[in-house]
Amino acid sequence: MPDLKIVGVDTRIIDVPLVRPHKFATTSMDAQPILLVSVRADGGVTGVGEGVVPGGPWWGGESVETMKVLVDRYIAPVLVGRTVDDITGIMLDIERVVAGARFAKAAVEIALHDAWARCLNVPVHTLLGGAFRSSIDVTWALGAAPVEEILAEAAEKLDRREHFSFKLKMGAIEPADDTARVLAIAEGLKGRAGVRVDINARWDRFTALRYLPALADGGVELIEQPTPGEQIEVLAELNHLLTIPVMADESVQTPHDALDVVRQGAADVVAVKTTKCGGLQRSKEIAAIAKAAGVACHGATSIEGPIGTAASIHFACSEPAINYGSELFGPLLFSVELLQEPLRYSNGAVALPEGPGLGVELDMDVVNSLTRE
Repeated sequence: MPDLKIVGVDTRIIDVPLVRPHKFATTSMDAQPILLVSVRADGGVTGVGEGVVPGGPWWGGESVETMKVLVDRYIAPVLVGRTVDDITGIMLDIERVVAGARFAKAAVEIALHDAWARCLNVPVHTLLGGAFRSSIDVTWALGAAPVEEILAEAAEKLDRREHFSFKLKMGAIEPADDTARVLAIAEGLKGRAGVRVDINARWDRFTALRYLPALADGGVELIEQPTPGEQIEVLAELNHLLTIPVMADESVQTPHDALDVVRQGAADVVAVKTTKCGGLQRSKEIAAIAKAAGVACHGATSIEGPIGTAASIHFACSEPAINYGSELFGPLLFSVELLQEPLRYSNGAVALPEGPGLGVELDMDVVNSLTRE
C-alpha cells in the first residue's frame, strides 16, 4: 500500500461554461466557478475534492475565492504531515482553526476520502459502508426561464429519456406572476412528468400562505424551502398546512438543524448536499437523524462538477436514507467535459462510477485551459 503521509495540498480555481444560463431566485450564472483541492500523499497518490457553491456567496456566504484562502492559509497546514486515513482527527482539528466554512471543509474532506480509497485501491463507497445500489434517479432543474422555454427544454429531456421529473426555480419575480408561470408549466407537463419548485427561501410567511396552496392544488408535487432558512417554525406551519411534501434545504446545514426540523415537523423531505453539510461524514449524520424520524432524504446539488457529483453519487448509493432521488445533474449543465471518461447518465438516473477512489479522472488539458490566472 502506498505511503499515506500527506506531503502537499494544492488548490486552483476553474471557471466552467454552462450550456445555458442557470437562474436562481436572486442571481443567474453562465459559468460555474469551482475550487479544486488536491491532497498529495507521499506514496504518489493524489485525492481530489471540489469546493463549489450554487451561483456565488448569496446562498451560504462562501465563494471559491474565500474557500481558496481558507484552504491555502489555514486548512492545508493542518493536513501536511498527517495521514490520509486520519480523516476524523483532521476534520476535528480543522474545526479548531476555521469556524463554519462547510463548503471549503467538504472539498478537503472529500479529497481525503478520495486519496485514502485510492491508497487502499477501493472505491470511496467502501469507506462509507459499501454501495447497495448502482445508480440514483436524477431530477433536472429548469431554472427560472419563461414558460415556453421551460416546456421546450422539458420536452427535449423527456423525448431523450434523460429525466422524468423537473424542478422549477421561483422567487425571482412577483409571486402572483411566478405562481401563474409555474401553474402553466405544471399543466403543460401534466401526465408526462413530475414538477417541483424551489423558492430558495425568498418568500415571507404571508406570501407563502397566500400562494403555496394554489401550487399544491395546481399539480406541483413538492415545495422546496419557501421561507428563510432560520424560520423553522414558519416552515413547520406551512408543512402542516399543505397537502404535498415540503423539502428543507437552507434550513438544514448541520446535524443540529436536522434535529430541529424533525422535532418541529417542519419538512417531509430534507435536501442533503455533501457540500453544504461539510462533507461525507456530516452528511451521514444528517441522513441518520432524518431516517430515525421517518423523514425522507434527497440527494441535492450545489451545481457541482464531476468530482463533487461523483462524491455525492458514492454517498447516495451507500446511504439508504437517500430515498427521494437526487438532483445530481451538475456536469450535464457544463458545456465542456472535465473528465477523461464522463459520468454515465441514462433513463433518468446516473450510474455509480467504478474504480478506486471516486472512480473518475480529470482531463488535465481541459482543466488547465479553464484555470483562472
